[in-house]
Amino acid sequence: MTGAEQSANMTESAASKLLNGETCLWTSNGKKPGRNGFVKTHCIFQQQKCRRPKENHNIGRNASLYNKPFVESFEETPLLVAVLTYMGYGILTLFGYLRDFLRDCNFEKCHVAKERDEQKDFVPLYQDFENFYTRNLYMRIRDNWNRPICSVPGAKMDVMEHVTHDYNWTFKHTGTVLIDVINMGSYNYLGFAENSGLCADAAAQATMKYSMGVCGTRHEIGNLDKHEELEKLVARFLGVESSMVFGMGFATNSMNIPALAGKGCLILSDELNHASLVLGARLSGSTIRVFKHNNMQSLEKLLMDAIVHGQPRTHRPWKKILILVEGIYSMEGSIVRLPEVISLKKKYRAYLYLDEAHSIGALGPGGRGVVDYFGLDPCDVDIMMGTFTKSFGAAGGYIGGNKMTDIPAQIGYILELIDYLRTHSHSAIYATSMSPPVAQQIITSMKCIMGEDGTTLGQERLCQLSKNTTYFRRRLQEMGFIIYGNNNSPVVPLMLYMPAKIGAFGREMLKRNIGTVVVGFPATPIIESRARFCVSAAHTKEMLDTALNAISEVGDLLQLKYSRHARPSNEETKQFSYLDSHQD
Repeated sequence: MTGAEQSANMTESAASKLLNGETCLWTSNGKKPGRNGFVKTHCIFQQQKCRRPKENHNIGRNASLYNKPFVESFEETPLLVAVLTYMGYGILTLFGYLRDFLRDCNFEKCHVAKERDEQKDFVPLYQDFENFYTRNLYMRIRDNWNRPICSVPGAKMDVMEHVTHDYNWTFKHTGTVLIDVINMGSYNYLGFAENSGLCADAAAQATMKYSMGVCGTRHEIGNLDKHEELEKLVARFLGVESSMVFGMGFATNSMNIPALAGKGCLILSDELNHASLVLGARLSGSTIRVFKHNNMQSLEKLLMDAIVHGQPRTHRPWKKILILVEGIYSMEGSIVRLPEVISLKKKYRAYLYLDEAHSIGALGPGGRGVVDYFGLDPCDVDIMMGTFTKSFGAAGGYIGGNKMTDIPAQIGYILELIDYLRTHSHSAIYATSMSPPVAQQIITSMKCIMGEDGTTLGQERLCQLSKNTTYFRRRLQEMGFIIYGNNNSPVVPLMLYMPAKIGAFGREMLKRNIGTVVVGFPATPIIESRARFCVSAAHTKEMLDTALNAISEVGDLLQLKYSRHARPSNEETKQFSYLDSHQD
């Protein structure tokens, strides 16, 4: 995710992080902590019992807004690990400059694209540092990405083996296929990415009736009855008045935010928002201000300043203030503090744009996302956005909402949000309509989640996802890994830190038949490289145990068990598991 361009370094001093209910605790597991041996936890709740008995029981000032435990943990980077990580990047950078010197002297062949000599006086086509980083750092571990698969990306998948003979500049397929690799990287939260069953059969029938594509936009001949049916179903699923679907999730954000805000408007964006939100905000021409990740004090300060000072130079009131947040942040595994965001939005009369790409279908008793998870009223969220690419096993995105005031900055009367977007959104006017089998896949999977297919399959998958998430996170913490995020988030980041361990972890896991996703700078802060696991309802306990054993083995091999967190005893583990399994 390129939203990390705005990411702040999360390893700042512990004193500066004593905000918003965050607490720093010394470790108590018998080990001597380092100079930076703090553990940051968030725990906001009303009940007397917290889900993890030994975590911080600090009640924040906004605890009354929550009707259930809200526990997130971000353990600080150990000081020694941080120093060694910086040293690793420094050494790689020095060797990079040395290799560039050898390339300039024709001692080493340069494979990367560059300007021709006669174009040196032109505006550069490539940014210097990005080009340097790609050819000297990223290229060393490039084999961990772009691996083609040749099966359904379900709980298990088949991966095509590729090799390189020029240090990752090019790859060749060997013809060998790695069979039944356990898939811990796909966003297949509810297991609907499958080639058999109700969804696959319904999509096949839709293909036979409508063909694969419609070859037109919704405004021309590309508006099908399936699209109308899907939009009504999405609105009913979300609990809003109306909705609109789009063929691409990224464009749902990047092309619709410019239609909702413009010059004279203020956008307040979380620093870890997805690239599509960042791009949409930039394209809108609005003034953009960034608040610290999930930090309500930072957001409220920006709202207060916006109300008091107004627009720069003229000090006129802002035409509109729009808050952009996500439901689950896909690199951190954290869940937005939605009750507090809604409270601030109402207090300062701002608008709220909620991106539920990863949370829709994955959170809440009914799978309706973070609004359902907190038991809130959907009417309190002005614009509800989400994608069908994760929990629904399909493609595209949606926007849902009710009537709201002053959607376009130039109009001062109540206007229907969706009707406005139909005539002003570039994604609606110029983009080809959603493919019919994709629309049918979404309809069938959504009805399954809602229980309208006549079975309990959807509810069973929601319960299984919750159990798998609880079990997987708890086991990793017991092993001694540093795990980021909320206890209920199916996105589980495991911290690697050092650049050399990014490539080593991915390769070692694949040797053990486990497919993982590893992430480093610039998608994350430079010293916070990580492996990101995505838990699915399709995973069985045996699959998770196999993956956990491999992770533990590789963790010992690469010395990744950095955590100084007190590990729960057997009795606490049973209590933790029971509370988490019965949260809904």
